Amino acid sequence: MDAGESDRAPIGVGPWPGGPAAWPSDPRYDPELLEHGDTRNVVDRYRYWRLDAIVADLDGRRHPFHVAIENWQHDLNIGSIVRTANAFTAEAVHIVGNRRWNRRGAMVTDRYQHVLQHPTIDDLVAWARERGLPIVAVDNTDGAVPVDEFALPERCVLLFGQEGPGLTAAAVAAADAHVEIRQFGSTRSINAAAAAAIVMHEWIRAHAAPPSLP
Repeated sequence: MDAGESDRAPIGVGPWPGGPAAWPSDPRYDPELLEHGDTRNVVDRYRYWRLDAIVADLDGRRHPFHVAIENWQHDLNIGSIVRTANAFTAEAVHIVGNRRWNRRGAMVTDRYQHVLQHPTIDDLVAWARERGLPIVAVDNTDGAVPVDEFALPERCVLLFGQEGPGLTAAAVAAADAHVEIRQFGSTRSINAAAAAAIVMHEWIRAHAAPPSLP
């Protein structure tokens, strides 16, 4: 198993000091990790915790924005987008299209992040409309507003196109708002994963309180 498919990293903690007699009684802790150590790529708060306990804790404080990306050509950026969505505790990541996506870039964060699949853009739109979530398309299309000038809704779906072609015409037509990232160089667009990280952070700047993790 290579580094992209494992949460093992050259960082972490060894077995819980003092042996089994000193193990905490909190049921969130995983006996196997307490015994052998925890070298997963998680913040210190979650050291030795069971996977389901981590997900449950994240579920209690996820931010009310969603991230969606079209995936018609096996976009390799999706894993990185999932990883960033996990870092910002997005409610969920939505992948539009039936192609499989490469999980390597997620660095196992897809275990902790809710990832939903939608066969078509119409399915995503119906899902969002049912929940009253406006769709904000991110692409440098005519009439798009610079994202740093736009008031991103607190509850919304941030919709990104795949690397290269960007958003499909159907996705652009379905969006309630259109934003773009200011650029000053010669390239027409920036990497899809980088664009998603920028826009997610704009949402964080507007709506998220500073983290208060111990």
